[in-house]
Amino acid sequence: MADIGILGGTFDPIHKAHLALGRQAYEQFHLDAVWFMPSNHPPHKKDHPVTAGEIRREMVSLAVRGIPGFVCSDFELRREGNTYTAKTLSLLSKEFPGDRFYFIIGADSLYEIESWYHPEMVMALAVLLVAVRPYEQDHPSLEQQICRLREKYGARIHKLHFHEMEVSSEEIRKAAADGRPIDDWVPSPVVQYITARGLYRNAKACKEE
Repeated sequence: MADIGILGGTFDPIHKAHLALGRQAYEQFHLDAVWFMPSNHPPHKKDHPVTAGEIRREMVSLAVRGIPGFVCSDFELRREGNTYTAKTLSLLSKEFPGDRFYFIIGADSLYEIESWYHPEMVMALAVLLVAVRPYEQDHPSLEQQICRLREKYGARIHKLHFHEMEVSSEEIRKAAADGRPIDDWVPSPVVQYITARGLYRNAKACKEE
């Protein structure tokens, strides 16, 4: 049996904070692997265009290449329709029945998880690793939410001690659109890929029209 972390997201683009979060989960919980899994049609990202899945997969593949334990997974990209975590975990549990899955999320998602598609399935099929900032470690409301979800759903929840980097994919897209450097936030191979393809430059053109 393998212990596998799942770090999902749009990854538009993937950045160094994603890699740092995956590394923390990998080391803190002695995982066998962390699968970086670009989403296909995220139901919560309908307010702006999302880069084609194949391009996002290539960026993730470049970012994790050569890093022990890190894997780029196209499991969700190969599926049709909206990407729901419950469906993904259900399919994973059937395809890899001998493995145990750890779903990596931020503290904000822990407060929103009951609004997800079949949250009871998510909490039944995976251990939740929740990335919390230092000041959130003993925050009463976070502890209350963890305890409540444990009692209501039998959820297996553990804190992931993560010193969050101040960066977001949205900020990176804006910087790239403006022609500003993104090297501090994005792995070098991904920077080269974005530059060579002129990714996100169209965002600037759209704003100027």
